[in-house]
Amino acid sequence: MTRVSLFNSPLLLGFDHFERVLDRISKTSAEGYPPYNIEQIGENGLRITLAVAGFSMDDLQVSIEDNQLIIRGRQAEDDQNRVFLHRGIAARQFQRAFVLAEGIEVVSAALDNGLLHIDLQRPLPENRARTIKIEKALPERPGNAAINVEAGGQGTLAQERRRNDE
Repeated sequence: MTRVSLFNSPLLLGFDHFERVLDRISKTSAEGYPPYNIEQIGENGLRITLAVAGFSMDDLQVSIEDNQLIIRGRQAEDDQNRVFLHRGIAARQFQRAFVLAEGIEVVSAALDNGLLHIDLQRPLPENRARTIKIEKALPERPGNAAINVEAGGQGTLAQERRRNDE
């Protein structure tokens, strides 16, 4: 079975990174534990809140790996003397990953009443516009091709212009 690329149009140059990100998103776990919220805070801020009841700060780890925010939880072993008649509070380990866009920064992480809050900041994109200078092409002559081949294909346009001006 062949794979169809979303970004195979000749008009979409350099978007292969987005294709890799979409692949990574599709491979992330669809498990619903722990539940989470994502909310907008301010104009450029985001907050991810995970419900991690029963986990202490020592049981949680927040890291960034390859533009992925990864939250891991692993509780210490329970006291073997405790006997549960019913255990409805989840005590299993988890890993939750979020793919971050380029430039998103993790500002802080805080644990408050069983909720882990991770604040993210999206920097304002700078408006980048520039003009490309159009230069006059060299006239086609049999000598130009020979110069480029003799130089091992490493002659620059400026070097060829200097040779032509001589």
